[in-house]
Amino acid sequence: MAEVLLFHHVQGQTKGVLAFADALRQAGHTVHTPDLYQGRTFDTLAAGLAHARELGFGPLLEAGVRAADGLPSALVYAGFSLGVMPAQQLAQTRPGARGALLFHACLPSSEFGSEWPARVPVQIHGMDADPFFADEGDLDAARALVESGAPAELFLYSGDQHLFADSSLPSYDAAATSLLLQRVGEFLNTCSPSGWAGNS
Repeated sequence: MAEVLLFHHVQGQTKGVLAFADALRQAGHTVHTPDLYQGRTFDTLAAGLAHARELGFGPLLEAGVRAADGLPSALVYAGFSLGVMPAQQLAQTRPGARGALLFHACLPSSEFGSEWPARVPVQIHGMDADPFFADEGDLDAARALVESGAPAELFLYSGDQHLFADSSLPSYDAAATSLLLQRVGEFLNTCSPSGWAGNS
C-alpha cells in the first residue's frame, strides 16, 4: 500500500477532504492530512481565496513543503486545487517521490525549476468546463505535461464544478468522484512498494 501526503483546497480542510482521505485509508493506504489553515474552513471559494491571499501564497507553499519534514521520502503527493502547489513542488523536487495526484489544478513544471521527473508518475483530474481549471491555464499545463513525455495521465470529467470531489460542498459530483477514486486506487496500487519501480 502507498503512503500519501494530501493537501486541502482553498476552502480549508473540510469534512469532504477528510472523507476523501478516509476513503483512501479504507483501501489500506496511509494518508497524512496537514492543515495549512490551522482549523479554519470557509463556506465559499471566494472567502477561502481571500483568506489564502491574506496568508500569502508563498508562505502557504512553504508551510506545505515543510509538512513533509520528518515523513518518509517514498510518498505520493496529492493536492486539491490550492493544495496542488505544495504537492507538485514536493513531487518534482523531493527525492524519492513515488507519484503525484493533482486534483482540480496543475501548474507548469517550470514553476518549480525543472522538468517533471521521468520516474515519478502523475495523474491530473479536472472537469472539462470548470472555469478555474479549463480557462486559467491549468488544463493547458496538464496537456503540456502529458505531451512532454512525462509519465502523466490527464482525466477530464464532464461538468463545470471546481471542487467536485469534496463531498461536503455543493459542487460535489458523486458519479465523477466515484470514477476518480477508482482511478486513484489503481494508481496508488502501482505506487505501493510491491507495484512500483520508481526512483533508485
